[in-house]
Amino acid sequence: MLHPETLEAYRKMTPSERLKLTLEMTRKNFRRLLVGSPEIVAQRFEVLRRQNDERNRNMLTGIARTREP
Repeated sequence: MLHPETLEAYRKMTPSERLKLTLEMTRKNFRRLLVGSPEIVAQRFEVLRRQNDERNRNMLTGIARTREP
């Protein structure tokens, strides 16, 4: 989980600033994702998938709460 101050800084960024930051971090770290045995690499991608699924569930839950019954 991110620190509340970090989250607030991200919220203040424009979408283009967040995208730029995301692309920079991806470019810097992508090669490291692929280093290691096939099992280790698969584990890393599985963790990313689980984290992404959890974020998507949280967003959908939040959206569902805003919908009228």
